[in-house]
Amino acid sequence: MAPADDRSLLRPGHNCYVVARAARVALLVDAEAYFRAFYQAALRATRSITILGWDFNSQTRLHFDPQPEGAPPALLGEFLNYLVRRRRRLHVNVLDWDYPMVYGTDREFPPVYGFGWKPSRRVRLRYDDTHPFAGSQHQKIVLIDDALAFVGGTDLTVRRWDTPEHRPDDPRRIAYGNPYPPVHDLMVAVDGDAARALSIIAHERWRLATGKRLKPVSAGHDPWPEALQPELRDVEVGIARTMPPRGESPAVREVERLYLDMIAAGRKHIYIESQYFTAPRLAAALEQRLAEPGGPEVVLVLRLLSHGWLEEHTMHVLRTRLIRRLKQADRYGRFRVYYPHMPGLPQGWCLDVHSKAMVVDERCLRIGSANLCSRSMGVDSECDVLIESRGDARVAAAIGGFRDRLLAEHLGVAPEKFSREMRHCGSMHGAIAALRNDGRSLRELNDIKEWPGVIQEIAAVADPDEPIALDMLRSELAHDEFPSAVLGERPAWGRLALIALGFALLAAAWRFTPLAGIVTAEKVIAWAHAFGAQWWAPLVVMLAYTPACFVMFPRPLITLASVVAFSPWLGFAYALAGIVFSAIVTYYAGKRMRRDTVRRLAGQRLDRMVEVLKKHGLLALTLLRLVPMAPFAVEGIVAGAVGLKLWHLVVGTAIGALPGTLATTVLGGQIESALTGGRFNWWLVGGVALALLAGVWYVKRWFSKMARRMDVQAGSQPR
Repeated sequence: MAPADDRSLLRPGHNCYVVARAARVALLVDAEAYFRAFYQAALRATRSITILGWDFNSQTRLHFDPQPEGAPPALLGEFLNYLVRRRRRLHVNVLDWDYPMVYGTDREFPPVYGFGWKPSRRVRLRYDDTHPFAGSQHQKIVLIDDALAFVGGTDLTVRRWDTPEHRPDDPRRIAYGNPYPPVHDLMVAVDGDAARALSIIAHERWRLATGKRLKPVSAGHDPWPEALQPELRDVEVGIARTMPPRGESPAVREVERLYLDMIAAGRKHIYIESQYFTAPRLAAALEQRLAEPGGPEVVLVLRLLSHGWLEEHTMHVLRTRLIRRLKQADRYGRFRVYYPHMPGLPQGWCLDVHSKAMVVDERCLRIGSANLCSRSMGVDSECDVLIESRGDARVAAAIGGFRDRLLAEHLGVAPEKFSREMRHCGSMHGAIAALRNDGRSLRELNDIKEWPGVIQEIAAVADPDEPIALDMLRSELAHDEFPSAVLGERPAWGRLALIALGFALLAAAWRFTPLAGIVTAEKVIAWAHAFGAQWWAPLVVMLAYTPACFVMFPRPLITLASVVAFSPWLGFAYALAGIVFSAIVTYYAGKRMRRDTVRRLAGQRLDRMVEVLKKHGLLALTLLRLVPMAPFAVEGIVAGAVGLKLWHLVVGTAIGALPGTLATTVLGGQIESALTGGRFNWWLVGGVALALLAGVWYVKRWFSKMARRMDVQAGSQPR
């Protein structure tokens, strides 16, 4: 039974870090409101601005107002430089996630390499590489003089700005010259003790990432923007975190516990917005409430489409499984999944629901960075805030009004109209049904693709709720007398910066010393050919892939060198052989390793990988190689530990490595041709690209067909 409305859900040390009072709370819907509020608050900063994010981009436009001469810049990077030039005591600290290069297409090249934006001396940009493998720095916290804090789901980056109207053809919604789909997101602004509590979290994150402490600030003034109207005053705010384990410090899972407690407390209405919905524990809690005769109705708002093929075959698959599960449990018709429908969007676009929010009755409102996915419960660093009414009619009205405002935005109606319909129907579903139309509206997500069971099992590996312990892998390999030279961490930006500095020094030496006459493209290629002429050269190249897979050195660089040293097709053959050989080495390492150590490498994620590999063998390994969901070495070790057939490993690895190796081979051959005076054959490169696309389509089709066949075979066997 749900607790009484005047009881607090918040328990510091269990489902929250702290409960702190805020003098003012503003609820910011969509990035236009947040970016403008940040811009106005930053202009009032005197001592410090601290920014934590999953992404940061200096080219982010904060507003589109007319810019008179001498006005503060609208672009984020220029704006921060302007602020520190204007106030000599002001320091800006930016902590960005040190992301894997797979995310690089939408991200700004780090200024440490000398390109693009150059931060001023008192604008410190640092990269956080302290998260565990497969985890990220996902907290979005911005502090102004440690007296005003913004927290929620929006990063100060490109492809986030939008208005609540989400116009399909808004010319301002553009990044790097290209339009992007409409985006819906939420942030909260708080001051008082709540802001100071968030500053403690942000300062500690900075210390863990950089090894240095930020000095607390007491500016002695109010940075709250005059134009920012608070929805609430003098209210307590709970702050919940997810922090993965670090050294001797255990994991912090306040976010997950608070979600579970909120679901258990719902009496009439549970409203959820989330970018992802893949967390099985939260789904189980909702399932339990839906089974109750008098339980709450549940409205879940998600985006319609996924971001690309990889997300479609991982997070989208997991989402589908949970939605089907909840629909089956919904005996009383209280569960609906909706997506915002926006007419006029181009094919392949939808409103990108990027928000992470939950409203339970008029009792509590939660906004933050944590999605309803497993990784937000235990792998990524997260920060959410919660406001409770606790019987206060003023706060309850604000919470209910904000829920109605969100639903009204998605339906394209005025908030007052939705509130009236909600009072009339007494149900969110009823009000949505009454106000839906053929234009902008909410539509039920009923066309849910049924994925084969094998794909669902493999997809589960992509959303871990515990980090992969690569340090355990390292110690175990050392215990098994593996060569220590092949062991290492994932490269961080600091290490890459040193590499970039080395290249810069070489470039300077080439430009300003006689080295330019000694080291030419022709001579480098001649040296590579001389190396390739040695009888032992193919062996060296093939063996190089083994240490590379442990230190996560980019394999394409070795393949490019192989293509230049030998002929393209010999280079391709040596590269593929080297990749397969490295897989065999990891396979036998797994066979030697203690099973309990292998099982502890990745917690529940590894358990799922073990189950999938045991059950589906070649099919599972092929997909894992085509769509890597764990490090190459870890996949091979697990395959060996579970006793996968060696030929399954060899064939699956060869198929999975084939597309990328072939593309690198063709590109390398054309680069060599261009450097030696030949012409770059764009037709060949384009043809290979088309062939790869066709190959990907065929592999996807083959995989789905094989998966369905295996499901049928499994279903026909006695259980």
